[in-house]
Amino acid sequence: MTLTTALATPSSTRAHFGLLLFTLALILAPWVVGHAGGNTWVRTLDFALLYIMLALGLNIVVGYAGLLDMGFIAFYAVGAYLAALLSSPHLLAQFPALAAALPEGLHTSIWLILPLAALLAAGCGLVLGAPTLRLRGDYLAIVTLGFGEIIRILLRNLDRPVNLTNGPKGIAQVDPVHLLGINLGRSQELFGLRLPSVYLYYYLFAALVLLILFACIRLQRSRIGRAWMAIREDEDAAQAMGLDTRRLKLLAFAIGAAFGGVSGALFASFQGFVSPESFTLNESIAVLAMVVLGGMGHIPGVILGCVLLAALPEALRASMGPLQQALFGQVLLDPEIIRQLFYGLALILAMLYRPAGLWPAPAGGAR
Repeated sequence: MTLTTALATPSSTRAHFGLLLFTLALILAPWVVGHAGGNTWVRTLDFALLYIMLALGLNIVVGYAGLLDMGFIAFYAVGAYLAALLSSPHLLAQFPALAAALPEGLHTSIWLILPLAALLAAGCGLVLGAPTLRLRGDYLAIVTLGFGEIIRILLRNLDRPVNLTNGPKGIAQVDPVHLLGINLGRSQELFGLRLPSVYLYYYLFAALVLLILFACIRLQRSRIGRAWMAIREDEDAAQAMGLDTRRLKLLAFAIGAAFGGVSGALFASFQGFVSPESFTLNESIAVLAMVVLGGMGHIPGVILGCVLLAALPEALRASMGPLQQALFGQVLLDPEIIRQLFYGLALILAMLYRPAGLWPAPAGGAR
């Protein structure tokens, strides 16, 4: 055994042990949370898993390659609208000739939609990345922010002259996911145990999170991952050492966007409805906050940031009203206002006292 292998083995063992614990926590989480708070909190976990997929994609762009992307939610929107168009009655209603050819309706399988969403979102990532390769820092953030807003405004206005997106009304009746003949949109009975729809979706999302997590770990340890980190630390030095920074940055945009597209397609199938209001700038900022709060470039930290920022708003929304009743005997302030206040305060305190994130990469290790 070489010295390099000997030094790498303990780290690899810890990584595998951590992945095992994370998998076990994923399996047990809905039962623990559901027993304590009901299906509403399991649904919150479902959204947390969608955010994890989205944040892991953004982490490739921001955490690995050091490219500040403020419009990442656009790729989420692209995947969601593709799924909505391919698995709802809306598209056939706009094209009668197509409807005549498909009398049973357009019910595209989610397993075909997911790779299509990944490819389309990756293409959009290349479109975004190509003209921004010379930009860095704040300038890149402003351009990507504008790209995200352009996508949202397009979705809001592509209801004429041909009604593709149904404008601000959104697209409804999106098909739920069907897995091995099982409709995940309905409760199912398995071995005498009744599983609500939110539990079924949870385990589907958990399996895909593990798949994306595996891909991210492999990318991080690959030559491409190390090249991204070199660009993040000093792009000029990386280019001087012979790295093709243009190609590598485009690759980061494309791969990160692909993960965002997959997450968006699953979101559409889970919700059964999509509209432009789900893809606002606030959502982009929220996903970026998850990555920064947890620890940029550190996968466990990103997951922690997603879980905390997905659960914290719901916990505050549920507690602010009863807390005022207990303290003052009446609700003095709108719980939503107090929720936003405490949510922002928590982020400020975290950034003041943990500027590298709640769970940053170990000192000297790969972030």
